[in-house]
Amino acid sequence: MGRSKTENIPDLSALLTPKNQLMLAVEQAVLRGHEWTRASAPIAEQIAARLAGVITLDLVHAGQRLLEKDISEVLRVSRAPVREALRILERDRLVEFQARRGALVTAPDADELRDIFAVRAALYAILLEQVMQERPADLAAVFDEHMPALERATAESSVDGYAVASFLLNFAIADLCSNRLLVDLLKSIALRTLRYVRLGLAGAPALLPNSVKSWRALARAVARGDVTQVLETAARRIADTRDAAVRAIEPPARRARAARQPLVQA
Repeated sequence: MGRSKTENIPDLSALLTPKNQLMLAVEQAVLRGHEWTRASAPIAEQIAARLAGVITLDLVHAGQRLLEKDISEVLRVSRAPVREALRILERDRLVEFQARRGALVTAPDADELRDIFAVRAALYAILLEQVMQERPADLAAVFDEHMPALERATAESSVDGYAVASFLLNFAIADLCSNRLLVDLLKSIALRTLRYVRLGLAGAPALLPNSVKSWRALARAVARGDVTQVLETAARRIADTRDAAVRAIEPPARRARAARQPLVQA
């Protein structure tokens, strides 16, 4: 007799689809801080990377259950590395464990989003200031290398292409920093920010031209060596990205109430 159907189980065939650029970018985030190649990474990390990719692409939806048995059957692996992979995704807040239900894909949350971007903005400012002091020419070269991909994605109105290009540019900027703790902290929230960036852009693809315009402004400030302008432009970029993601996931009435609340002065 076959197993009875379990409620809210995703179609895991997406795990077997060829990897696109976004999935490869997600893998880079999952495998952060390690010297493995994708092929030589431990099996649990490979499974986590694959699952993170389908979650970020919304091929597996918020609230759906991820059962060890189903994943192991689809990927033809034992359940032990699947269990470990789900714990890796719990670390990155892509899944959560609930009593009697097991692992569930987390739902994007506006309050968590604001917290994530507040932390990201503070860390990113520290990183940019240090890189501008230590390696300004290398930072300018990173922009020269990565801006064409952002421009192409914008011209093609490709949300996924733009999200990948922006993600890879941010990773390349982070890798210039000599403070490895700072780099690891920023990369540790990369998956969550990538998921939110994609949600925000998917909800309003018309934002792409303005977003790439802000990247250009940041590149110009870097080329001039204007640290103050670099920090101000980067802060505006992060705030605009956060606001687009909030609009994509938060009901308008709640968003309006939040906007009317007075700011608490520190």
